[in-house]
Amino acid sequence: MSKPKQLATSDIRLFTIPNLMTCGNLACGCLGIVFSFRGDLLLAGTLILVAAVLDFLDGFAARLLRQSSAIGKELDSLADMVTFGVLPSMIIFQLLEKTSTTIDIGNMLISFSAFVLSIFSALRLAKFNIDTRQSDSFIGVPTPANALLVASLPFILRSNPELEPWIVNQQTLIGYTLLMSYLLVAELPLLAFKFTTFAWKANQVKYIFLLVSVILLFLLKFAAIPLIVAIYILLSVLQRFIKIQ
Repeated sequence: MSKPKQLATSDIRLFTIPNLMTCGNLACGCLGIVFSFRGDLLLAGTLILVAAVLDFLDGFAARLLRQSSAIGKELDSLADMVTFGVLPSMIIFQLLEKTSTTIDIGNMLISFSAFVLSIFSALRLAKFNIDTRQSDSFIGVPTPANALLVASLPFILRSNPELEPWIVNQQTLIGYTLLMSYLLVAELPLLAFKFTTFAWKANQVKYIFLLVSVILLFLLKFAAIPLIVAIYILLSVLQRFIKIQ
């Protein structure tokens, strides 16, 4: 019988700064689920936004402080599953519940379909952990991108109530759930915002995307987020196509 693999001391340190940030991400996800149950989708969406910042910073801190570890990688995926997998499904579930005028098995199944997004998020995260191709880029839409888009919906509904018939709509929500579930696990190479250097030449596409995103957010507020995610996917596809050519 083979002996279990020995971990380096750096791999078994629990309370590093990056790991504490990841735990903050997880706490946001847990609290967001509670607020979703209570119907406060704005606060649930806000917690996804906070968690996304922590998710970006924990990786950045791990590289800056040289505190990357095997435990940190696993913890990151577990936190992401709650915050960027289960919580977005809860928000979609609550929005689907608003479209039901009667309580019957058909409407219940329609509302429960929101959790297909959680299942595919789990598959995407499990795939990411063992896919060595995803060190410098992503294969499939990252779970935080999906979560940010879902998080923007309550804010869009508040600032643009005229869009409610289009957003709080069974066809729209189910269509989004199925499309994004596919894109999460699709063999689609996408940009990863992991800066090994901050040089313009090596990161010009990333910098342009970030600049365009800031401008769109300034002009359109939360309504810009779905557009930014769409541009992110399109830009990644175009960059790959240009490289192939």
